[in-house]
Amino acid sequence: MRICVIIPAHNEARFIGPLITGIKQKGIDVVVIDDGSTDHTGSLAQAAGAHVMQNLRRSGKGASLQKGFDYALKNNYDGVITMDGDGQHAVEDLEFFLKVIQASPQSIVTGDRSRTNKHMPLVRRLTNQFMSGLISLICRQDIPDTQCGFRYISSSILKQMKLECHDFEIETEVLVQASKKGFKVHSVSVQTIYRDEASKINPLRDTVRFFSYIFKEVVVKKIR
Repeated sequence: MRICVIIPAHNEARFIGPLITGIKQKGIDVVVIDDGSTDHTGSLAQAAGAHVMQNLRRSGKGASLQKGFDYALKNNYDGVITMDGDGQHAVEDLEFFLKVIQASPQSIVTGDRSRTNKHMPLVRRLTNQFMSGLISLICRQDIPDTQCGFRYISSSILKQMKLECHDFEIETEVLVQASKKGFKVHSVSVQTIYRDEASKINPLRDTVRFFSYIFKEVVVKKIR
């Protein structure tokens, strides 16, 4: 089974090299989408052995992931694992994903930080719990951590999706579309490494985008 790890990255020169090296040591291909970085993210990723794709301008996490998904499908990968480029996701947790993937290859597997989130900032923890509860209702299945970017998606599922979101709300869009098509979403407990770096999430902007997507998905499409 051929799997690649897709990493959207914007100005992650500090972390990208060691992250890729750790993944490559497990024999997994790595695809990095350099999202308009102004540092050496792209060149360091390439030096570490990743296939690097460039966005000349910053296009957003969703647009970068879609570019990576297209690459994986064109190159006949059986599935993708997405990870963030800021070092928050632990390479050793890939083993938990691989075990579930072997048992359920045609599925989605999301990381679940709810059991290891004692270091997560309180506001983020409460927001994540609320969003996860809401999305679980919409998806009609229990997904304990809908906002975790560490996840596996089967290529057979990706082929059936029509993704439109260009930023962080794509993580919700993937779960909603997959659930509507009847796919099971599994979860594995993962750790999250919080660093002193400022979060790339804009609380106001990204919350507005999240609820705009939910409104369009739940209200507008039902009216149609």
